Amino acid sequence: MSALFNFNSLFRLLILIICTTTYIRKLFPSMLSKQNKGVYSFFYKTSVIGERLSPYISLMAMYISMKMLKSIIF
Repeated sequence: MSALFNFNSLFRLLILIICTTTYIRKLFPSMLSKQNKGVYSFFYKTSVIGERLSPYISLMAMYISMKMLKSIIF
């Protein structure tokens, strides 16, 4: 099933995009800047969300990982 039609998959995909773009912005700051247009502006916005809401994003990522481990073990 596509991630667009399943809320859990869409949520997981969004968290992974936020974490990835925040990490890339830390390594290569010129790659994601305010002046970009189109899709790159979306990636810039997700990296800003990742920087400003990092405690909440990390808690959500931990929740997703615990949920996945629970489904594997049980």
